[in-house]
Amino acid sequence: MTHIPEVVTEEKMAEAANEAELLKEKANKYFKEKDYENAIKFYSEALELNPSNAIYYSNRSLAYLRTECYGYALADATKALEVDKNYIKGYYRRATSNMALGKFKAALKDYETVVRVRPNDKDAKMKYQECNKIVKQKAFERAIASDETKKSVVDSLDIENMTIEDDYAGPKLEDGKVTVSFMTDMMEWFKEQKKLHRKCAYQILVQVKDVLSKLPSLVEVTLKETDQLTICGDTHGQYYDLLNIFKLNGLPSDANPYLFNGDFVDRGSFSVEVILTLFGFKLLYPDNFHLLRGNHETDNMNQMYGFEGEVKAKYTAQMFQLFSEVFQWLPLAQCINSKVLVMHGGLFSEDGVTLDDIRKIDRNRQPPDSGPMCDLLWSDPQPQNGRSVSKRGVSCQFGPDVTERFLEQNKLDYIIRSHEVKAEGYEVTHSGKCITVFSAPNYCDQMGNKGAYIHLRGSDLKPEFHQFTAVPHPNVKPMAYANTLMQLGMM
Repeated sequence: MTHIPEVVTEEKMAEAANEAELLKEKANKYFKEKDYENAIKFYSEALELNPSNAIYYSNRSLAYLRTECYGYALADATKALEVDKNYIKGYYRRATSNMALGKFKAALKDYETVVRVRPNDKDAKMKYQECNKIVKQKAFERAIASDETKKSVVDSLDIENMTIEDDYAGPKLEDGKVTVSFMTDMMEWFKEQKKLHRKCAYQILVQVKDVLSKLPSLVEVTLKETDQLTICGDTHGQYYDLLNIFKLNGLPSDANPYLFNGDFVDRGSFSVEVILTLFGFKLLYPDNFHLLRGNHETDNMNQMYGFEGEVKAKYTAQMFQLFSEVFQWLPLAQCINSKVLVMHGGLFSEDGVTLDDIRKIDRNRQPPDSGPMCDLLWSDPQPQNGRSVSKRGVSCQFGPDVTERFLEQNKLDYIIRSHEVKAEGYEVTHSGKCITVFSAPNYCDQMGNKGAYIHLRGSDLKPEFHQFTAVPHPNVKPMAYANTLMQLGMM
């Protein structure tokens, strides 16, 4: 009689495995419909029933990749390989996760493994070579950067003597200055998918670098009783949706101030148009048009998610270098009436950070892997108290108690941040003390989310939310200029 339990367990195991397969099929269906949240939910349930199936981990890893949870994607790919070290897809998934995190050497190792195991696989060879190219390029850039005399692109430009050809019929700066009529002409020109002359683009970049470099890392503004400020979240190269914001809410002016909270570029394939429009308004209304840096105003992200490719396609590699220099001068946070703090990502990996610490950040650089500057660009709120490892694999997640302590120490009322897609375009968490606003509707043409912006009045500083939906855009897909490996890895 002693053998019966064993038979039961085998039967039970087979039953569990069958049930897990059904859950996986269900998850796959959701995945195909781009409902990644439900896909993740059912892959997770399948894994509970059958934790030794590499495919489930690999599939969930891809769903995490699609929702920008690169930290979780990396963990799942690693898990898939622990379960089955011969599972080729696992190496690809892990490589993609590392690429997304800018860890190119780690990615190269996995591509190398696949090439070793499958020496005749052309696809594997191509991915290996592509990644190797990036690793070499990065090493070269590091070597140049450590050369103390790193010159600014501005020094090697002779903008004065750039000629504008006779057949160029587009907008030009007036006596080298951005004006209201230049801005309206440029927005119309871009709308027709035409290119601003490179001389004008360079003029804007050089001037905006000068304006931004004079700002502190923490910008402090005062709204008078009757003033109203509009705060927008991520716009991610969705130019036609940006125009729609201006249509709904009025063009920027000294009487209609705006704050754009980072991630102006990448993913959307009209990033050049978005950023030149925003920079133009910064020059026109330096005191009433505000821009903060996002985690996508950085070299690593631009290399992966399209902005570098787009600038090179529409202009030159040299112009991308100048954009990179300008991005380093974008302020990191803005404080309104000493009561509301705005930043792209969120709060800090450690308690005790003060507004003064933010003022002191030397921001003219690529963000480090940890510390306050990294946190401001990368962190996310979480519903439970305390802190936990970030789903993104960078910075941390912070709970309501963390928010509460930070606000109390710095005598603030609440924070506004962006950085995460929200179905309604905004979300209020941490008992109203942490607000997310996201302004790229139907993000990447596939999330189906609304966009939103916030009105803040000087009289009461109560956030008022305005939602909007996506408008049509010309047929250039998101990620059209993104790194090939990144595109393939997301398939």
